[in-house]
Amino acid sequence: MTRHFIDLEDISRDTLHAILKNAHDLKRQKFSPPQIFDGLSLAMIFDKKSTRTRLSFEVAMKQLGGHTTVMTLDDMQISGAESIEDTAHILSRFVDGVMIRASRHDLLTGLAQYSTIPVINGLTDHSHPCQIMADLMTIEEKRGSIAGKKIAWLGDYNNVAHTYVQAAPIFGFELAIATPQKSTHSPAEAVKDADAVVTDTWVSMGQEGKDIEKFWPYQVTSELMSKAKPGALFMHCMPIHRGEEVTEDVLKSPACVIYDEAENRLHAQKAILAWCFEQSGVTLNRRTP
Repeated sequence: MTRHFIDLEDISRDTLHAILKNAHDLKRQKFSPPQIFDGLSLAMIFDKKSTRTRLSFEVAMKQLGGHTTVMTLDDMQISGAESIEDTAHILSRFVDGVMIRASRHDLLTGLAQYSTIPVINGLTDHSHPCQIMADLMTIEEKRGSIAGKKIAWLGDYNNVAHTYVQAAPIFGFELAIATPQKSTHSPAEAVKDADAVVTDTWVSMGQEGKDIEKFWPYQVTSELMSKAKPGALFMHCMPIHRGEEVTEDVLKSPACVIYDEAENRLHAQKAILAWCFEQSGVTLNRRTP
């Protein structure tokens, strides 16, 4: 059976918990990674610029013994005359998995529909599940089990926020959202007693020129962080527009765990890849812990 990783809500609770546990296990083996992907290849397709997604997937594959091929949509015939169906069938004959980072969610789901190999959502305008798995891993590292924790989301209601909404009932945490589009709390109410305060850029790629005036009340400041639970974490998936969605003093504070969060993309994606490859027509050299 082909295992795709497209949206958290499409994957069972037990499976997602198992992936998260394996991510922690694989991080503990960071300096002696098991070569479970020996001989396997991942196609990485990009429609958008990338730092963390490209690095994390490429290093994940190579640390575990695999290989990667990197293409942009402009490099492929899919941007011209070739259909999504034909592209999916061709990819399925050449590589063992596909990670795609694209604006259009229907491009991702179209590839998954016709592929006989795993397709992984590296980001679309709809959702960003790999990021949320890394975020939850980071919270668990710092504060223990995610179950029962409170996470506050401030700022723009975007693909990352939407994926947090998917994740909350699966992992059993409380989610408080304060945004101009879907505000259920004022910023101060949202962060009250929060274990983690999370935000993202107000202007995503492709939104250049967007009016940000309405977002200023949702800026994460030291004053706002002081209303969260003592020891609350500040998180941001990056890149950051410093002085907009978050102030510099918050970024320099002990609450800020953005670099741990970024590193955990690597380990979470190792676990996601391992789950996708298992029982998907390829054999891992040995099972992950």
